[in-house]
Amino acid sequence: MSEDGEKDPGKEQKSSAPRPNTAAARRERRAAASGTGSDAKAGKSAPKGKAGTGPGKGTTAGKDRPTPKRSGTTQEKTEKHSLFARIVRFLREVWGELRKVIWPTRKQMITYTGVVLVFVAFMIALVYLLDFVFLEGVDFVFGN
Repeated sequence: MSEDGEKDPGKEQKSSAPRPNTAAARRERRAAASGTGSDAKAGKSAPKGKAGTGPGKGTTAGKDRPTPKRSGTTQEKTEKHSLFARIVRFLREVWGELRKVIWPTRKQMITYTGVVLVFVAFMIALVYLLDFVFLEGVDFVFGN
């Protein structure tokens, strides 16, 4: 378009409808482009519980069944390990988590410590000031 809002004769305009961003809309667009109307008719099978099996898509088999349980959940594990094995596993997991931590540099640590000390000093001064003001207020109201 030109600056005055008129269409430029040399440029083609695309359709005014924006392209959908969801996976289901893309599947429907692909199916419409192939001329079949749905994935099932085109010989493609949609995953169970996904688009193509919901209301208005032919069958509701994916929606009316419960979600299957995962194998290996903590409820299915009845095997107990020894105390020593559990402590070793715990320490391994702690060590693994500590390796994931991004430790601060010496400069960052000095900066953070300074910020904390200044904040604590400010809070101590604020509490002391408020305590003094309230004490003077109580003395003024009730007298010595």
